Amino acid sequence: MTVTANVNANVHANGDHRDMPAFQRLKPLLADYSRPCLSLYMPIFRAFPDSQQNPVKYRNALRELKAKLEQKHGGDHASLLEPFERLADDAAFWGHPQDGIAVFGAPGFFHVEKVQRPMQAFTVVNDHLYIKPLVRVFQSEDSYQILALDRKEIRLYQGNRYVLDEVVLAPSVPRTIEEALGPNVHLQGIERQAPFAAGRGGQAVNAHHGHGSKKDEVGIDIERFFRVIDRAICEAHSKPSQLPLILAALPEYHTRFHQISHNPHLLEEGIHANSDAMSIERLRDEAWRLMQPRYQARLQQIVDMYHAQKARAMATEDLTHAVEFASDGRIGTLVVEADRRIPGHIEGRMPRRAVVPDDPNAGDILDDLAERVLKTGGQVIVAPRGSMPTDTGLAAIFRY
Repeated sequence: MTVTANVNANVHANGDHRDMPAFQRLKPLLADYSRPCLSLYMPIFRAFPDSQQNPVKYRNALRELKAKLEQKHGGDHASLLEPFERLADDAAFWGHPQDGIAVFGAPGFFHVEKVQRPMQAFTVVNDHLYIKPLVRVFQSEDSYQILALDRKEIRLYQGNRYVLDEVVLAPSVPRTIEEALGPNVHLQGIERQAPFAAGRGGQAVNAHHGHGSKKDEVGIDIERFFRVIDRAICEAHSKPSQLPLILAALPEYHTRFHQISHNPHLLEEGIHANSDAMSIERLRDEAWRLMQPRYQARLQQIVDMYHAQKARAMATEDLTHAVEFASDGRIGTLVVEADRRIPGHIEGRMPRRAVVPDDPNAGDILDDLAERVLKTGGQVIVAPRGSMPTDTGLAAIFRY
């Protein structure tokens, strides 16, 4: 059996991880698996003692999934369900909760994701894995990372408009100036002086002055530290994740860090404060204040592109036409409405709406369509209803 998981990755329990862009994280879920394919989504609690309910909630959801599986396929599916059952008893998994989980299974395949966003609770038994909710979570339009930096140490955070978590740094990234430069750095035994000696809280007092002084050596070491951190974060986190990077540091550090940085994902705008003096909620709010205009501009750009291409007969809001073009690999960008579901499935090159729309096993044509676009290298944007350029639940822009 192929077992893949992101249960400890990036912002989670330990450093055994690799950052990667969203489309790569979706790849294992886009393969053609044998039937039946099982998908389970569930919100979970982060904080103790509520988090103790998570395994119980999961077992209840698993019972619902089993009932749907028996209703639709009958027979013995013990081997298919075994990894789902094993996850319920995995204390290490439940010991590091986030906001939601997505669990997928098919004959010979099992995959788990922890995510930084509450998931609507539901289970699906289908001919393919149900991925649309995960596409919405993974799309990087509103995701970012924060590099919290002072003269002696760093932290890395990852978040979106709703939540911010500290990232477990890759082993190649030094956490402190001593790890980066060795123990003989010139920060020990001298007093603090701005601009390079303002430490936690930004307090500054007297330091040595003059040519060749300890203050000069401190400035050199801090610049060397910034260079090492810039390279390490870029290679281990920014390039693999392809997320925007926001610098959170005292004002005097921003200019120097931007001067030495070669990270193409570092934003010009930053948070001009010591993150140690900020709550995680305030840090998230400050980051989203910078990210929200970018997010809205990106959605508006896609909407404008749709209308421009529609005028040239290079876009459609019609479901049947979208399915035909997706089947030929001709859709470059697909926008689907976040909470919209069109019960049914795609059969060949045609959408087949469900005879009984309320059937919980009827599937979702929009999810089928999104999967086809992703498999042919197109991008899928899941947008809230108020940002949709159409009222049909979809907007498809053609490649040619």
